[in-house]
Amino acid sequence: MHGIVGRYATIDASRRDLPPSKLLLLLLVLMNGAAPIALYIFVPALPVLASDFSSDISVAQMTVSLYMVGLACSQLIMGPLSDRFGRRPVLLGGLALMVAASIGCIFAQTLPQLIALRFLQALGGASGMVISRAIIRDLYSRDRVGGMLSLVIAVMMIAQMLSPLAGGVIETAFGWRAIFYAVTAGAVVVAAAITLALPETSRRSGAPAAQRGGFRTDLRSLFGSRAFIGYVLCQVLASAIIFIFAGGGPYVVVTQMGRSSAEYGAWFASSGFAYLMGNVFCVKFSPRHSLDRLIWFGLSLQIVGALLNLAWGILGWNQVPSWLFGTHMIIMFGNAAVMANAAAGAISIRPQAAGTASGLMGFTQFGFGSLCSQAGAWLGGHFATPLPLNIAIFGTALACASAMIFLVPRRNLIATEELIEKAEEETLV
Repeated sequence: MHGIVGRYATIDASRRDLPPSKLLLLLLVLMNGAAPIALYIFVPALPVLASDFSSDISVAQMTVSLYMVGLACSQLIMGPLSDRFGRRPVLLGGLALMVAASIGCIFAQTLPQLIALRFLQALGGASGMVISRAIIRDLYSRDRVGGMLSLVIAVMMIAQMLSPLAGGVIETAFGWRAIFYAVTAGAVVVAAAITLALPETSRRSGAPAAQRGGFRTDLRSLFGSRAFIGYVLCQVLASAIIFIFAGGGPYVVVTQMGRSSAEYGAWFASSGFAYLMGNVFCVKFSPRHSLDRLIWFGLSLQIVGALLNLAWGILGWNQVPSWLFGTHMIIMFGNAAVMANAAAGAISIRPQAAGTASGLMGFTQFGFGSLCSQAGAWLGGHFATPLPLNIAIFGTALACASAMIFLVPRRNLIATEELIEKAEEETLV
Protein backbone atom coordinates (compact mmCIF):
# COMPACT_ATOMS: atom_id res chain seq x y z
CA MET A 1 0.00 0.00 0.00
CA HIS A 2 2.74 2.45 0.90
CA GLY A 3 4.30 2.11 -2.55
CA ILE A 4 1.15 3.23 -4.34
CA VAL A 5 0.36 5.93 -1.82
CA GLY A 6 3.87 7.31 -1.98
CA ARG A 7 3.90 7.51 -5.77
CA TYR A 8 0.33 8.41 -6.61
CA ALA A 9 -1.57 9.85 -3.65
CA THR A 10 -0.47 13.41 -4.38
CA ILE A 11 -1.93 14.52 -7.70
CA ASP A 12 0.65 16.86 -9.14
CA ALA A 13 1.57 17.43 -12.77
CA SER A 14 5.26 17.02 -12.05
CA ARG A 15 4.71 13.56 -10.59
CA ARG A 16 2.38 12.19 -13.21
CA ASP A 17 3.13 9.57 -15.84
CA LEU A 18 5.25 7.37 -13.60
CA PRO A 19 5.32 3.79 -14.89
CA PRO A 20 2.35 1.91 -13.39
CA SER A 21 3.27 -0.46 -10.61
CA LYS A 22 2.17 -4.08 -10.99
CA LEU A 23 -0.10 -3.69 -7.98
CA LEU A 24 -1.80 -0.59 -9.39
CA LEU A 25 -2.30 -2.29 -12.75
CA LEU A 26 -3.74 -5.35 -11.02
CA LEU A 27 -6.18 -3.23 -9.00
CA LEU A 28 -7.37 -1.38 -12.11
CA VAL A 29 -7.86 -4.64 -14.00
CA LEU A 30 -9.76 -6.22 -11.10
CA MET A 31 -12.14 -3.31 -10.58
CA ASN A 32 -12.68 -2.87 -14.33
CA GLY A 33 -13.25 -6.57 -14.96
CA ALA A 34 -15.55 -7.46 -12.05
CA ALA A 35 -18.82 -6.66 -13.82
CA PRO A 36 -17.95 -7.96 -17.34
CA ILE A 37 -16.59 -11.24 -15.99
CA ALA A 38 -19.71 -11.69 -13.83
CA LEU A 39 -21.74 -11.21 -17.03
CA TYR A 40 -19.91 -13.64 -19.30
CA ILE A 41 -19.23 -16.34 -16.73
CA PHE A 42 -22.96 -16.96 -16.34
CA VAL A 43 -23.90 -17.13 -20.05
CA PRO A 44 -23.12 -20.89 -20.49
CA ALA A 45 -25.60 -21.71 -17.71
CA LEU A 46 -28.64 -20.09 -19.37
CA PRO A 47 -30.08 -23.29 -20.94
CA VAL A 48 -29.79 -25.15 -17.62
CA LEU A 49 -31.29 -22.17 -15.79
CA ALA A 50 -34.36 -22.20 -18.06
CA SER A 51 -34.76 -25.94 -17.48
CA ASP A 52 -34.43 -25.71 -13.68
CA PHE A 53 -37.06 -22.98 -13.43
CA SER A 54 -39.27 -24.59 -16.14
CA SER A 55 -39.17 -21.34 -18.08
CA ASP A 56 -38.65 -20.26 -21.66
CA ILE A 57 -35.06 -19.48 -22.65
CA SER A 58 -36.13 -15.92 -23.59
CA VAL A 59 -37.12 -15.31 -19.96
CA ALA A 60 -33.83 -16.76 -18.71
CA GLN A 61 -32.08 -14.44 -21.17
CA MET A 62 -33.36 -11.52 -19.11
CA THR A 63 -30.69 -12.35 -16.52
CA VAL A 64 -28.30 -11.07 -19.20
CA SER A 65 -30.36 -8.30 -20.83
CA LEU A 66 -31.34 -6.64 -17.53
CA TYR A 67 -27.77 -7.06 -16.35
CA MET A 68 -26.80 -4.87 -19.33
CA VAL A 69 -29.41 -2.31 -18.25
CA GLY A 70 -27.85 -2.35 -14.79
CA LEU A 71 -24.42 -1.69 -16.31
CA ALA A 72 -25.77 1.35 -18.16
CA CYS A 73 -27.62 2.79 -15.14
CA SER A 74 -24.61 2.29 -12.88
CA GLN A 75 -22.41 4.36 -15.20
CA LEU A 76 -24.75 7.32 -14.84
CA ILE A 77 -24.97 7.04 -11.04
CA MET A 78 -21.53 5.97 -9.83
CA GLY A 79 -19.46 8.39 -11.89
CA PRO A 80 -20.95 11.63 -10.48
CA LEU A 81 -21.03 10.13 -6.97
CA SER A 82 -17.30 9.40 -7.18
CA ASP A 83 -16.64 13.04 -8.08
CA ARG A 84 -18.73 14.19 -5.12
CA PHE A 85 -17.69 11.73 -2.40
CA GLY A 86 -14.38 10.32 -3.66
CA ARG A 87 -13.37 7.25 -5.65
CA ARG A 88 -12.76 4.84 -2.75
CA PRO A 89 -16.06 5.08 -0.82
CA VAL A 90 -18.24 4.87 -3.93
CA LEU A 91 -16.19 2.00 -5.35
CA LEU A 92 -16.32 0.05 -2.10
CA GLY A 93 -20.04 0.76 -1.74
CA GLY A 94 -20.66 -0.54 -5.25
CA LEU A 95 -18.65 -3.71 -4.60
CA ALA A 96 -20.54 -4.24 -1.32
CA LEU A 97 -23.81 -4.11 -3.30
CA MET A 98 -22.36 -6.60 -5.78
CA VAL A 99 -21.39 -8.99 -2.97
CA ALA A 100 -24.84 -8.76 -1.35
CA ALA A 101 -26.62 -9.29 -4.69
CA SER A 102 -24.34 -12.23 -5.58
CA ILE A 103 -25.15 -13.92 -2.27
CA GLY A 104 -28.82 -13.33 -3.01
CA CYS A 105 -28.42 -15.01 -6.40
CA ILE A 106 -27.14 -18.15 -4.67
CA PHE A 107 -30.38 -18.49 -2.72
CA ALA A 108 -32.84 -17.19 -5.35
CA GLN A 109 -35.96 -19.37 -5.44
CA THR A 110 -37.65 -17.94 -8.53
CA LEU A 111 -36.44 -16.65 -11.86
CA PRO A 112 -37.85 -13.11 -11.29
CA GLN A 113 -35.86 -12.96 -8.04
CA LEU A 114 -32.71 -13.96 -9.86
CA ILE A 115 -33.32 -11.41 -12.63
CA ALA A 116 -33.79 -8.60 -10.09
CA LEU A 117 -30.68 -9.63 -8.17
CA ARG A 118 -28.64 -9.77 -11.37
CA PHE A 119 -29.68 -6.17 -12.06
CA LEU A 120 -28.43 -5.14 -8.60
CA GLN A 121 -25.25 -7.16 -9.13
CA ALA A 122 -24.53 -5.18 -12.29
CA LEU A 123 -25.49 -1.88 -10.64
CA GLY A 124 -22.85 -2.41 -7.97
CA GLY A 125 -20.17 -4.16 -10.01
CA ALA A 126 -20.12 -1.62 -12.81
CA SER A 127 -18.87 1.01 -10.37
CA GLY A 128 -15.41 -0.41 -11.04
CA MET A 129 -15.75 0.15 -14.78
CA VAL A 130 -16.61 3.83 -14.56
CA ILE A 131 -14.37 4.68 -11.60
CA SER A 132 -11.31 2.90 -12.99
CA ARG A 133 -11.34 5.30 -15.95
CA ALA A 134 -11.62 8.25 -13.57
CA ILE A 135 -8.73 6.96 -11.43
CA ILE A 136 -6.51 6.63 -14.50
CA ARG A 137 -7.31 10.25 -15.41
CA ASP A 138 -6.55 11.31 -11.83
CA LEU A 139 -3.08 9.79 -12.05
CA TYR A 140 -1.99 10.41 -15.65
CA SER A 141 -1.76 13.32 -18.06
CA ARG A 142 -4.11 13.62 -21.01
CA ASP A 143 -1.96 11.95 -23.65
CA ARG A 144 -1.06 9.01 -21.40
CA VAL A 145 -4.63 8.12 -20.40
CA GLY A 146 -5.40 6.31 -23.66
CA GLY A 147 -2.35 4.08 -23.32
CA MET A 148 -3.21 3.22 -19.73
CA LEU A 149 -6.80 2.42 -20.63
CA SER A 150 -5.53 0.19 -23.43
CA LEU A 151 -3.17 -1.58 -21.04
CA VAL A 152 -5.97 -2.30 -18.57
CA ILE A 153 -8.30 -3.46 -21.35
CA ALA A 154 -5.67 -5.71 -22.90
CA VAL A 155 -5.00 -7.51 -19.62
CA MET A 156 -8.70 -7.68 -18.71
CA MET A 157 -9.70 -9.14 -22.08
CA ILE A 158 -7.65 -12.25 -21.45
CA ALA A 159 -9.64 -13.00 -18.29
CA GLN A 160 -12.88 -11.94 -19.96
CA MET A 161 -12.39 -14.33 -22.88
CA LEU A 162 -11.71 -17.19 -20.47
CA SER A 163 -14.70 -16.49 -18.22
CA PRO A 164 -17.35 -18.33 -20.35
CA LEU A 165 -15.11 -21.40 -20.32
CA ALA A 166 -14.75 -21.14 -16.54
CA GLY A 167 -18.50 -20.71 -16.14
CA GLY A 168 -19.21 -23.79 -18.23
CA VAL A 169 -16.77 -25.90 -16.22
CA ILE A 170 -18.20 -24.71 -12.88
CA GLU A 171 -21.79 -25.31 -13.98
CA THR A 172 -21.02 -28.79 -15.31
CA ALA A 173 -19.19 -29.83 -12.15
CA PHE A 174 -21.24 -28.13 -9.42
CA GLY A 175 -24.39 -26.58 -10.89
CA TRP A 176 -25.29 -23.03 -11.88
CA ARG A 177 -25.55 -21.72 -8.30
CA ALA A 178 -21.86 -22.50 -7.81
CA ILE A 179 -21.07 -19.78 -10.37
CA PHE A 180 -22.37 -17.19 -7.91
CA TYR A 181 -20.20 -18.63 -5.13
CA ALA A 182 -17.23 -17.91 -7.42
CA VAL A 183 -18.51 -14.42 -8.30
CA THR A 184 -19.11 -13.60 -4.62
CA ALA A 185 -15.62 -14.75 -3.66
CA GLY A 186 -14.11 -12.75 -6.50
CA ALA A 187 -15.98 -9.57 -5.51
CA VAL A 188 -14.86 -9.96 -1.89
CA VAL A 189 -11.23 -10.33 -3.00
CA VAL A 190 -11.47 -7.21 -5.19
CA ALA A 191 -13.05 -5.18 -2.37
CA ALA A 192 -10.40 -6.33 0.10
CA ALA A 193 -7.56 -5.47 -2.30
CA ILE A 194 -8.96 -1.99 -2.90
CA THR A 195 -9.48 -1.41 0.83
CA LEU A 196 -5.88 -2.34 1.60
CA ALA A 197 -3.97 -0.95 -1.37
CA LEU A 198 -5.81 1.81 -3.23
CA PRO A 199 -5.54 5.42 -1.97
CA GLU A 200 -8.04 8.16 -2.73
CA THR A 201 -7.09 9.74 -6.06
CA SER A 202 -9.87 12.26 -6.62
CA ARG A 203 -8.65 15.78 -7.35
CA ARG A 204 -11.40 17.15 -5.14
CA SER A 205 -10.59 15.09 -2.05
CA GLY A 206 -8.33 17.75 -0.53
CA ALA A 207 -9.91 20.85 -2.02
CA PRO A 208 -11.94 23.39 -0.03
CA ALA A 209 -15.69 22.97 -0.40
CA ALA A 210 -16.01 26.28 -2.26
CA GLN A 211 -13.68 25.01 -4.99
CA ARG A 212 -15.25 21.60 -5.52
CA GLY A 213 -18.09 22.72 -7.75
CA GLY A 214 -20.97 20.30 -8.10
CA PHE A 215 -22.89 18.01 -10.42
CA ARG A 216 -24.73 20.83 -12.21
CA THR A 217 -21.50 22.79 -12.67
CA ASP A 218 -19.84 19.69 -14.11
CA LEU A 219 -22.73 19.05 -16.50
CA ARG A 220 -22.74 22.64 -17.74
CA SER A 221 -19.00 22.54 -18.27
CA LEU A 222 -19.04 19.19 -20.07
CA PHE A 223 -22.04 19.77 -22.31
CA GLY A 224 -20.81 23.28 -23.04
CA SER A 225 -17.67 21.77 -24.60
CA ARG A 226 -17.85 20.75 -28.25
CA ALA A 227 -14.72 18.68 -27.68
CA PHE A 228 -16.41 16.60 -24.96
CA ILE A 229 -19.44 15.92 -27.14
CA GLY A 230 -17.20 15.07 -30.08
CA TYR A 231 -15.01 12.65 -28.14
CA VAL A 232 -18.05 10.96 -26.56
CA LEU A 233 -19.80 10.56 -29.91
CA CYS A 234 -16.59 9.23 -31.44
CA GLN A 235 -16.20 6.65 -28.65
CA VAL A 236 -19.88 5.65 -28.66
CA LEU A 237 -20.06 5.28 -32.45
CA ALA A 238 -16.85 3.24 -32.45
CA SER A 239 -18.37 0.88 -29.89
CA ALA A 240 -21.58 0.81 -31.96
CA ILE A 241 -19.62 -0.88 -34.75
CA ILE A 242 -18.87 -3.74 -32.35
CA PHE A 243 -22.52 -4.03 -31.27
CA ILE A 244 -23.84 -3.94 -34.85
CA PHE A 245 -21.49 -6.68 -36.01
CA ALA A 246 -22.08 -8.79 -32.90
CA GLY A 247 -25.83 -8.55 -33.44
CA GLY A 248 -25.84 -9.35 -37.15
CA GLY A 249 -22.74 -11.53 -37.56
CA PRO A 250 -24.28 -14.81 -36.36
CA TYR A 251 -27.14 -14.53 -38.87
CA VAL A 252 -24.75 -13.77 -41.74
CA VAL A 253 -22.45 -16.70 -40.97
CA VAL A 254 -24.96 -19.32 -39.76
CA THR A 255 -28.09 -18.47 -41.78
CA GLN A 256 -26.74 -16.90 -44.97
CA MET A 257 -23.49 -18.87 -45.27
CA GLY A 258 -24.85 -22.10 -43.81
CA ARG A 259 -21.97 -22.53 -41.36
CA SER A 260 -22.22 -23.95 -37.82
CA SER A 261 -22.48 -21.81 -34.71
CA ALA A 262 -19.19 -23.35 -33.50
CA GLU A 263 -17.47 -22.17 -36.67
CA TYR A 264 -18.93 -18.70 -36.16
CA GLY A 265 -17.55 -18.68 -32.61
CA ALA A 266 -14.10 -19.62 -33.89
CA TRP A 267 -14.15 -16.88 -36.52
CA PHE A 268 -15.50 -14.31 -34.05
CA ALA A 269 -12.51 -14.98 -31.79
CA SER A 270 -10.33 -13.43 -34.50
CA SER A 271 -12.11 -10.11 -33.93
CA GLY A 272 -11.33 -10.23 -30.24
CA PHE A 273 -7.70 -11.01 -31.03
CA ALA A 274 -7.47 -8.01 -33.38
CA TYR A 275 -9.01 -5.76 -30.72
CA LEU A 276 -6.52 -7.07 -28.18
CA MET A 277 -3.60 -6.36 -30.54
CA GLY A 278 -4.95 -2.87 -31.18
CA ASN A 279 -4.84 -2.16 -27.46
CA VAL A 280 -1.30 -3.52 -27.24
CA PHE A 281 -0.35 -1.19 -30.10
CA CYS A 282 -1.75 1.80 -28.18
CA VAL A 283 0.16 0.83 -25.05
CA LYS A 284 3.41 0.85 -27.02
CA PHE A 285 2.89 4.03 -29.03
CA SER A 286 0.88 6.28 -26.71
CA PRO A 287 4.02 7.65 -24.96
CA ARG A 288 5.30 8.94 -28.32
CA HIS A 289 2.10 10.10 -30.03
CA SER A 290 -0.78 12.34 -28.95
CA LEU A 291 -4.17 10.77 -28.33
CA ASP A 292 -5.66 12.74 -31.25
CA ARG A 293 -3.09 11.29 -33.64
CA LEU A 294 -3.86 7.77 -32.40
CA ILE A 295 -7.59 8.42 -32.81
CA TRP A 296 -7.09 9.45 -36.42
CA PHE A 297 -4.92 6.39 -37.04
CA GLY A 298 -7.72 4.21 -35.70
CA LEU A 299 -10.41 6.07 -37.66
CA SER A 300 -8.44 5.54 -40.87
CA LEU A 301 -8.23 1.80 -40.25
CA GLN A 302 -11.93 1.64 -39.39
CA ILE A 303 -12.89 3.34 -42.66
CA VAL A 304 -10.49 1.26 -44.77
CA GLY A 305 -11.68 -1.99 -43.18
CA ALA A 306 -15.35 -0.99 -43.47
CA LEU A 307 -14.85 -0.02 -47.13
CA LEU A 308 -13.28 -3.41 -47.89
CA ASN A 309 -16.13 -5.02 -45.98
CA LEU A 310 -18.63 -3.11 -48.11
CA ALA A 311 -16.83 -4.14 -51.30
CA TRP A 312 -17.08 -7.77 -50.15
CA GLY A 313 -20.86 -7.37 -49.85
CA ILE A 314 -21.26 -5.59 -53.19
CA LEU A 315 -19.22 -8.24 -55.02
CA GLY A 316 -21.46 -10.92 -53.53
CA TRP A 317 -18.80 -13.19 -52.08
CA ASN A 318 -21.41 -14.38 -49.60
CA GLN A 319 -19.89 -17.74 -48.74
CA VAL A 320 -16.44 -16.56 -47.68
CA PRO A 321 -16.24 -15.95 -43.91
CA SER A 322 -12.48 -15.43 -44.13
CA TRP A 323 -13.01 -12.21 -46.14
CA LEU A 324 -15.75 -10.98 -43.79
CA PHE A 325 -13.69 -11.50 -40.67
CA GLY A 326 -10.40 -10.51 -42.31
CA THR A 327 -11.78 -7.05 -43.08
CA HIS A 328 -13.43 -6.88 -39.69
CA MET A 329 -10.09 -7.56 -38.00
CA ILE A 330 -8.77 -4.37 -39.64
CA ILE A 331 -11.79 -2.50 -38.27
CA MET A 332 -11.32 -3.91 -34.77
CA PHE A 333 -7.60 -3.11 -34.65
CA GLY A 334 -8.41 0.52 -35.43
CA ASN A 335 -11.46 0.41 -33.18
CA ALA A 336 -9.25 -0.27 -30.14
CA ALA A 337 -7.22 2.88 -30.82
CA VAL A 338 -10.34 5.00 -31.32
CA MET A 339 -12.23 3.81 -28.24
CA ALA A 340 -9.42 4.07 -25.69
CA ASN A 341 -8.14 7.45 -26.85
CA ALA A 342 -11.56 9.02 -27.46
CA ALA A 343 -12.48 7.96 -23.91
CA ALA A 344 -9.25 9.57 -22.70
CA GLY A 345 -10.13 12.78 -24.52
CA ALA A 346 -13.64 12.88 -23.07
CA ILE A 347 -12.59 12.45 -19.44
CA SER A 348 -9.80 15.01 -19.88
CA ILE A 349 -12.02 17.97 -20.76
CA ARG A 350 -12.76 18.65 -17.08
CA PRO A 351 -10.31 16.46 -15.12
CA GLN A 352 -11.85 17.11 -11.68
CA ALA A 353 -15.16 15.80 -13.13
CA ALA A 354 -13.62 12.68 -14.68
CA GLY A 355 -16.11 10.44 -12.90
CA THR A 356 -19.12 12.32 -14.26
CA ALA A 357 -17.64 12.37 -17.77
CA SER A 358 -16.84 8.67 -17.58
CA GLY A 359 -20.35 7.89 -16.36
CA LEU A 360 -22.10 9.90 -19.07
CA MET A 361 -19.96 8.25 -21.72
CA GLY A 362 -20.49 4.74 -20.36
CA PHE A 363 -24.27 5.19 -20.05
CA THR A 364 -24.51 6.46 -23.63
CA GLN A 365 -22.28 3.66 -24.88
CA PHE A 366 -24.31 0.84 -23.32
CA GLY A 367 -27.70 2.44 -24.00
CA PHE A 368 -27.02 3.19 -27.65
CA GLY A 369 -25.11 -0.08 -28.01
CA SER A 370 -28.13 -2.15 -27.02
CA LEU A 371 -30.16 -0.48 -29.77
CA CYS A 372 -27.37 -1.06 -32.28
CA SER A 373 -27.19 -4.73 -31.33
CA GLN A 374 -30.89 -5.12 -32.04
CA ALA A 375 -30.52 -3.22 -35.32
CA GLY A 376 -27.62 -5.44 -36.35
CA ALA A 377 -29.65 -8.57 -35.61
CA TRP A 378 -32.52 -7.21 -37.72
CA LEU A 379 -30.22 -6.38 -40.63
CA GLY A 380 -28.56 -9.79 -40.49
CA GLY A 381 -31.75 -11.79 -39.95
CA HIS A 382 -34.18 -10.12 -42.36
CA PHE A 383 -32.08 -10.02 -45.53
CA ALA A 384 -30.63 -12.74 -47.74
CA THR A 385 -27.40 -10.78 -48.25
CA PRO A 386 -24.93 -9.24 -45.80
CA LEU A 387 -24.88 -5.98 -47.78
CA PRO A 388 -27.26 -4.06 -45.43
CA LEU A 389 -25.05 -4.96 -42.48
CA ASN A 390 -21.94 -3.91 -44.45
CA ILE A 391 -23.56 -0.56 -45.28
CA ALA A 392 -24.49 0.03 -41.62
CA ILE A 393 -20.94 -0.63 -40.45
CA PHE A 394 -19.45 1.63 -43.13
CA GLY A 395 -21.92 4.41 -42.34
CA THR A 396 -21.15 4.17 -38.63
CA ALA A 397 -17.41 4.35 -39.33
CA LEU A 398 -17.97 7.53 -41.36
CA ALA A 399 -20.16 9.03 -38.62
CA CYS A 400 -17.45 8.25 -36.09
CA ALA A 401 -14.90 10.19 -38.13
CA SER A 402 -17.38 13.03 -38.65
CA ALA A 403 -17.69 13.51 -34.90
CA MET A 404 -13.97 14.22 -34.75
CA ILE A 405 -13.95 16.42 -37.86
CA PHE A 406 -16.88 18.68 -36.98
CA LEU A 407 -16.95 18.73 -33.17
CA VAL A 408 -13.45 18.33 -31.75
CA PRO A 409 -11.54 21.63 -31.93
CA ARG A 410 -8.23 21.94 -33.72
CA ARG A 411 -4.96 21.71 -31.81
CA ASN A 412 -4.83 25.40 -30.87
CA LEU A 413 -8.16 25.16 -29.06
CA ILE A 414 -7.11 21.94 -27.37
CA ALA A 415 -3.97 23.71 -26.15
CA THR A 416 -6.19 26.39 -24.62
CA GLU A 417 -8.19 23.72 -22.77
CA GLU A 418 -4.93 22.22 -21.52
CA LEU A 419 -3.93 25.58 -20.03
CA ILE A 420 -7.30 25.84 -18.31
CA GLU A 421 -6.86 22.29 -17.00
CA LYS A 422 -3.43 23.11 -15.62
CA ALA A 423 -4.76 26.20 -13.84
CA GLU A 424 -7.58 24.15 -12.30
CA GLU A 425 -5.11 21.52 -11.09
CA GLU A 426 -2.92 24.12 -9.41
CA THR A 427 -5.98 25.49 -7.62
CA LEU A 428 -7.11 22.07 -6.41
CA VAL A 429 -3.75 20.62 -5.35
